Amino acid sequence: MNSLDGAPDGQATSPEPERLLQPVAEGQRITVMLAAFEGWNDAGEAASDSLHYLNKLWQGKKVASVDADDYYDFQFTRPTVRRTAAGTRKVKWPSTRLYKASVPDSNVDVVFVLGTEPSYRWRAYTAELLVHAETLKVDYVVLIGALLADVPHSRPIPVSTTSDDSGLRQRLNLEASQYEGPVGIVGVLAEFALLAGLPTVSLWAAVPHYVAQPPSPKAQLAILNRIEDLLQVPLDTHPLNEESEAWERGVDELATEDPEIAAYVRQLEEAKDTADLPEASGESIAREFERYLKRRGKDKPYPTRGHLRPVQEDIMGRK
Repeated sequence: MNSLDGAPDGQATSPEPERLLQPVAEGQRITVMLAAFEGWNDAGEAASDSLHYLNKLWQGKKVASVDADDYYDFQFTRPTVRRTAAGTRKVKWPSTRLYKASVPDSNVDVVFVLGTEPSYRWRAYTAELLVHAETLKVDYVVLIGALLADVPHSRPIPVSTTSDDSGLRQRLNLEASQYEGPVGIVGVLAEFALLAGLPTVSLWAAVPHYVAQPPSPKAQLAILNRIEDLLQVPLDTHPLNEESEAWERGVDELATEDPEIAAYVRQLEEAKDTADLPEASGESIAREFERYLKRRGKDKPYPTRGHLRPVQEDIMGRK
């Protein structure tokens, strides 16, 4: 229930849900922590890539880090070696870094938490992140994840928005997550942040399982659109729009080469279209038009299209 359906003619409509960020006195700023972690919570790297995109867009500056030696098993999450611009080799260690940025033309500051899911001592790791949140005067927490799902690549990527804060759910017209089972660091941080008294929301994008290899620009774009709605700040996503369209064309071409894949995608499309039929409401159309108006006039050139790497391993294994 993270969208509103239009009411039939002659019937009263429900009031619009309030915004996540509550108004503050003039001159005061609001700080939002956005967190995503590479690994189990990051199908197609859509969650972490979406925050890397925002961190670059808003020119985030590093403000803190978490010591890798305390939380990572380097035999499981191995460091990598790369060459620098000067040609020297340098080892890059798995870590968690915090960056801070100010959203242009707004009173919103953002703290990005970017890193790899830790190997052990999750409670201590989460507590350390929340100490940083307190130091940086964080007011809200938005956690980003991506999972593999039976969804078609040719339809809008679903992004669920949930919260375990009953007051926040009522205010934003959200639902509590119904998932039960193993969790990643995103789920643990959501619980600890709530216990710390921070209003916390979780966003999860559903990435088509048959094209799970990164990058996943269409899922990134869906996540960014939802962040834009939550924070009520316009985002320049023109580069990702082109990459998303190119990615979808690439997967279309892959599907046409194999009749079984094409039939499976059609099956997913039919199921998705049937489930989404009631959602084609005036409210959702108005929301998309409002987003268009916010972005109109930003005529920036697109970058070179990124390399597409769609995969088809085990595509029929989950039919």
